[in-house]
Amino acid sequence: MRTEELKSRLGTIDGMAQHLLFVALFGHGHVNPTLPLVEELVRRGHRVDYATGAEHSEAVTKAGARWVELKLQSPEILTPPRQFGLEEIQVWMRGMFAEMCAQYPVLRDYCAAESPDAICYDGMNWPARVVAENLGLPAVRFIPNFASNEEFSLFEDVMSEAGDENPVLAALVADCADFAAEHGVTLTPESILNGTENLNLVSIPREFQPAGDTFDESFHFIGPSLGSREHAEPWSPADPESPVLFISLGTVFNDRPEFYRTCIEAFRDGPYQVAMAIGDLDRAALGDIPPTFDVRPYFPQPAVLRHADAFVSHAGMNSTMEALYYGVGLITIPQMPEQAANAGRAQELGLGVQLDPATLTAESLRTAVARVASDPAVRSNLDRMRTVVKDSGGAVRGADVIEEYLH
Repeated sequence: MRTEELKSRLGTIDGMAQHLLFVALFGHGHVNPTLPLVEELVRRGHRVDYATGAEHSEAVTKAGARWVELKLQSPEILTPPRQFGLEEIQVWMRGMFAEMCAQYPVLRDYCAAESPDAICYDGMNWPARVVAENLGLPAVRFIPNFASNEEFSLFEDVMSEAGDENPVLAALVADCADFAAEHGVTLTPESILNGTENLNLVSIPREFQPAGDTFDESFHFIGPSLGSREHAEPWSPADPESPVLFISLGTVFNDRPEFYRTCIEAFRDGPYQVAMAIGDLDRAALGDIPPTFDVRPYFPQPAVLRHADAFVSHAGMNSTMEALYYGVGLITIPQMPEQAANAGRAQELGLGVQLDPATLTAESLRTAVARVASDPAVRSNLDRMRTVVKDSGGAVRGADVIEEYLH
């Protein structure tokens, strides 16, 4: 028997190792940030099970976890609306609530059968918190975006245009009441959106968090980690002497052929080698693609960022943190309100430039990229933030905190 296997089995007997259940139903931006933490916990001899959708089964098993299947009841929830006004947010949030409700009995039955020592759940996945609360299990909340407290609330910031009346909260009141009555638990819209635990791990550095110094000791800003993803897939530019521009709108809001055509117009004549991810979009919708463009459905993002001089991004938090991990300047074109908050913070800290997708032109994009790639003030800010990111501790600190909390 290998040493690590023996350590794991003996550790369970003597109380050193723990059995942890991770929960994140879907979303690369929610699952990927947790994987280095899973790898680190498994390396230390803990057993990790991971409840998630089939799309992420291979990733979590590669990280060393045992996959627990969560089935999407309505796969169309993975395709959010192109526009994110108040009405669209309300419909999407109610659909998300119904999807989470369907996961509650699966998680409850799993915990009853497998008896994990603790649950570590993505902040969106409130059923895991309810299960932990009702079974008396320690819970760790993992937050892959901005954290919220009495001084700053991401949800309230996003919903500020609604005024005093918040239609999303109002729409969830009856849904929460129905769920609470059916399962004999306590549930409110506020607890779904801003519930906290005795231990909250935030995968951004405190310096990037708005009002970061107002969060108490239950919040640990461990910053991003890449784990094995950092070297999982290679990529290198065809010309090692030319600057590299990376363009990606992530894995959700990438059905934007007009945006990609604008990028081609902006950078057709150089000087950049462009790596452009277009998701499942048909290349034919882009017209003539210049030879300086490497266009693929997806790229190994860490590998490309290692070479990139600038990153045109949707400003998803995972992409934002990975850019800062490598010290790459951001030209952000957010596609929904949460991304706009990330983009605004990056611009506020002098780490890049935010552009409005509604008014984007080839000229404005070209100008923004040139500024971010050449401005010494931006370079200085990026160098400082890169040091902050690396010093936040990442997965190693996260595992340390979890072990201390559970012991």
